[in-house]
Amino acid sequence: MYELVIRNGKVVDGTGGPSRVADVAVRGDRIVAVGENLGPGEREIDASGKLVTPGWVDIHTHYDGQATWDPHVTPSSWHGVTSVVMGNCGVGFAPAHPERHDWLIQLMEGVEDIPGSALAEGIEWQWETFPEYLDALEKIPRSIDIGAQVPHGAVRAYVMDERGARNEKASEEDIEKMAAIVREAIEAGALGFSTSRTFLHRAKDGEPVPGSFASADELIGIGHALGEAGSGVFECASDLTDESAEIAWMHTISKETGRPVTFACLQGDHDPKQWKRLLAACEASAADGGRVTPQVAARPAGILMGLESTIHPFIVKRAYREIADLPLEERVARMREPAVRAAIVDDTEAVASPMVRLMTEAFHKLFPLGTPPDYEPGPEKSVAAIAKREGRRPAEVAYDMMLQQEGRELLYFPILGYAEGDLEDMRSMMMHPQSVFGLSDGGAHCATICDASIPTYLLTHWGRDRKRGARIPVEKLVSAQSRETAALYELNDRGIIAPGMKADINVIDFEALQIHMPEMVRDLPAGAGRLLQGADGYDYTICSGEVIFESGIATGAMPGRLIRGPQKGPESETRSD
Repeated sequence: MYELVIRNGKVVDGTGGPSRVADVAVRGDRIVAVGENLGPGEREIDASGKLVTPGWVDIHTHYDGQATWDPHVTPSSWHGVTSVVMGNCGVGFAPAHPERHDWLIQLMEGVEDIPGSALAEGIEWQWETFPEYLDALEKIPRSIDIGAQVPHGAVRAYVMDERGARNEKASEEDIEKMAAIVREAIEAGALGFSTSRTFLHRAKDGEPVPGSFASADELIGIGHALGEAGSGVFECASDLTDESAEIAWMHTISKETGRPVTFACLQGDHDPKQWKRLLAACEASAADGGRVTPQVAARPAGILMGLESTIHPFIVKRAYREIADLPLEERVARMREPAVRAAIVDDTEAVASPMVRLMTEAFHKLFPLGTPPDYEPGPEKSVAAIAKREGRRPAEVAYDMMLQQEGRELLYFPILGYAEGDLEDMRSMMMHPQSVFGLSDGGAHCATICDASIPTYLLTHWGRDRKRGARIPVEKLVSAQSRETAALYELNDRGIIAPGMKADINVIDFEALQIHMPEMVRDLPAGAGRLLQGADGYDYTICSGEVIFESGIATGAMPGRLIRGPQKGPESETRSD
């Protein structure tokens, strides 16, 4: 008898091949049979009319602090994710000198918009080195699997102290010490190394992330540590302003070490076709023996603007700042007063920062999010277009929208990935054979973004609902966020429904699958808030053979583990009928 049998589901197995109706049998933490008319199970799930898929593997998250207090790693686990990789973009919490704890927190708070108060209260520092950090993570019960990368910012500050924090040039000795720490981390089970080279990533004190201006010698020197350890991915967030030079050092690391390098490949308004050159450069790298992998998003990297968000069109207005600290209910009441409304809307004070000006005045790219959320709105739905039709100023339209739902309405501002006003370019990037899906930023940007729901959005928007262009076959979408993401990090034991593979499985009511409207919830330590977005349609999520969520409710099962390094694939000892 099997311990669990999932019967009569439409199995989308993660290989990218055609789906089929079959049973899936589980014994222990492994899938042991896939076929028709399998024998009885101690527990059976009727999946008739439902999709049966692998659990999702999300490779770009920032749960480095949250994973020390949240056993369910929410909200990613609400969206069928059974494995996450954190420690991206060069920020994290190990290695950590004891006197550097507050500094690491303000670095994470500035870069990833995770409330420092929550991190300060939630993290119990039981480590100094990265191996000790992994040991601490391993002791914590959780429902899903987690893996960690070693962050450049923490390593640089640990080795170089203030010189590293201030982005001074690293000496050969500094590079050797950093490489030794990274090699030690990889050998202890880190899944990779990450760095950031974008002006957007700044600590709370305004300083760029340590490593932002690191020389090619420093990056390549650290990259060789991965090659010496024989595993690990080199992850990078870069502005790619000097794209030839950036791709060159990535290619050098990959070719010389045999390790994959992955970078955030996004579309910006300033150079909307750069992505084509970047994909061509990745093809050239592969032809020359490298493995530079573009990590692409499945929906625009955008900001949700509302009265509880970090930024919105009126955050810089003097009259608004006078009431900004009032509780939401009181603030909404004041904003409805005609005199206050006029003072805020009519304020024409110049904004010095070009970035802030872009985000607070670009009404042609500001949209009502809607119910259900619409992440591919047409240009006619923009605040600017609505204002033109109604003969009003865009600021007036945005102001009135934000007061809807008692001040909890959200406006959507797609910054990256929406230069052409639709997602056709994004679709082309997603379909490129060398691309890997990522950039959900789960756990981060708590008051501006809620993209941990992207795994669900892939199926609902791209696989079922899209109307403004071609969809993507569900088989491709499943493979892209299970087998392909797992393969990049050599997690060869998961991502496919087949005998011998880890029993990480979703049973999904595809027709009922729907993401919720984001809402601000104050459930972090110290009562700090974050935008959360749940989903309907996940009937069962299974990790290591145990049902961890049933109809969106946690069962209390805690089979999740720390992933230490590459995972071997199955041996041919079980059957597929």
